Parts: sequence; C-alpha cells; structure tokens
Amino acid sequence: MEEFTNIFVGEDSESTIRNDFVYDILIVGAGPGGLTAAIYAGRSRLNTIVFEKLAPGGQIAVSDLVENYPGFPEGISGSELAKRIEKQAVKFGAEIVSDEVRSIKKEGDVFFVSTAAHGTVKGKAVIIATGADPVKLPVPEEEKFRGKGISYCATCDAAFFKNRVVAVVGGGDTAISDAIYLTKFAKEVIVIHRRNELRAVKALQEEAFANPKIKFQWDSVPLHVVGDSKVEGIEVKNVKTDETTVLNVDGIFVAIGTVPNSDIVKDFVKLTDRGFIITDHNRETNVKGLFAVGDVRNTPLRQVITAAGDGAIAEFAAEQYIKSIKE
Repeated sequence: MEEFTNIFVGEDSESTIRNDFVYDILIVGAGPGGLTAAIYAGRSRLNTIVFEKLAPGGQIAVSDLVENYPGFPEGISGSELAKRIEKQAVKFGAEIVSDEVRSIKKEGDVFFVSTAAHGTVKGKAVIIATGADPVKLPVPEEEKFRGKGISYCATCDAAFFKNRVVAVVGGGDTAISDAIYLTKFAKEVIVIHRRNELRAVKALQEEAFANPKIKFQWDSVPLHVVGDSKVEGIEVKNVKTDETTVLNVDGIFVAIGTVPNSDIVKDFVKLTDRGFIITDHNRETNVKGLFAVGDVRNTPLRQVITAAGDGAIAEFAAEQYIKSIKE
C-alpha cells in the first residue's frame, strides 16, 4: 500500500491530496464519530482522508464541559476533548482536510467525492459523519446565551442546574422526556409550549402531569432571553392573548427539533421522513460501501460516546467491505 505524509490541511496549508489516487476510506465530518473512524482506519494502515468544512470536533467543540465521557471523572471541556481525539486520529495517519464536500456518487466500486477546494477525490468506502443541528431557540439572544444557560442537551447539562429553576421549550417526546429527566436535578421545570396540549406520547404526558416539579406555560412562544452574562429569565408571549410574561429561570433547554445534515446523500440513500440516514447494524446504508455514523444516523441516542462507537463499528465494516471488493 502506498505511504503518505499525513498533516492537517487548513485554509493556509498546502494539500497533499492526490486526485489521481483511490483512497481506502473517505470520511465526511470530523466530529467524534468521524474522528474515531479515522483512528481505527489509521491503526489498520488504511489511506484515510477526513473532510471537515468547519473545525474538527463537531458540536462538542463548543461545549463548556463534558462530564459523561468515560475516563474523565472531573469532566473535560468540549474543545479539549475534541483536540485530543483529533490529535489521536492524526497520530495514526489520518489526513484532516479543511474543505466542504458538495456531492457524492458511486461508479462501480469507486466513490467520487466532490469538494469545494480540492476537486473530486476518489475512495473505496465513504463514512458520512456530518452530524445534525438542533433547531435553534428563535430569539435574538440565542447566540449570546448558548452554553451560558441555553442548552440543547438535557442529558449533557442537567447536572449544572441542581436545585435551580429551568425551562424546557417544546411539547414533543424529546421535550417531555427532557423535562422529566431534569426533575432529577432542578427544583422546578417549566415546560413552554405553543399549544394547549402536548404532542408527546400519552405515557410521557401522564408521567409529566403527575410530577409535582413540572409546571406548564401553555399557548406560549419565546420572545427574548433575559440576563447579563448568563440566563436569568425568558420572556414569552401568549399566542392567544398577546400578553407577555417574564419567567425567572436559570436555564433554558430547547427541544423543538433536530435537522440532520444529510443533504449530500438525500437523492440516493434511504432516509427517515425526518431526513436521518437509515443504516443496518454495521452502520452501512442501502448503498454498499457507504456508511453513516453519529447524529446524522437514525439513532435513539445522540451523544459523544455513541458517535464514537458508531465510528469504530463503521470503520471495521468498511474495512471488511474493502477486502471483499479486492477479492
């Protein structure tokens, strides 16, 4: 197998990518799932490129503290964890390239990955690790308070709000599950919902209504987040009366939907009705040699550790696939 010098290729770096070569594995996305796949691919001595249009690390890179990843009992900042995983991937030979993948197609046993800055790169297998983005809280202050009281992951951040008052925005299964989970830590949870009835399944509704810590702000939508350097409250408007109210809360958990970044494969890969990529137990899609890992995949749990597990499984399966097409 031909050897390559593997370096991080940023905006100001000279690429070592060869467009005339067929790489073993091309990975789209440098979050925990993509980088873990790269670690395993590197250890297997496979020629591997990881494309990332932003910065390596994915959503964890902007998390203040990760407390539920094994091996860090005191927690670790998301940016530091992302750097460590990236460093490990590069150590084992993966080349991480700062570029955007525009499209993917397969001809015979070869995948053609079209990029914005490096032309078309060829690979024997492709792993999609493009993640998913939560629907943002629709208020002007969302960016200012994201990570400073606004959270999109109850299981990640609930412990920071022990004995505090928090709000949950949403009325579906995720929102109500989050509200119930948050009662293990918060002294009060206020569910803000734009309708006068929940969309969650009945079992969750019954559990939430029976929980004395959960209150409901019906027929309401968020207008503004109140606070200086951290969340101190949320202003909501009643959609029926137009009356506005400020709720004094220390944290706001948003669960109004998730949007998978699956557009580059939507025309030829099977997706759920919400756009998540459908895979088998090997994380392989309906297209042989094309795998999906992490939040972009149809999975019941979207966490750093599950994305990493996906990456390991997908790389192992991709390696077996590559061996099969050589035979």
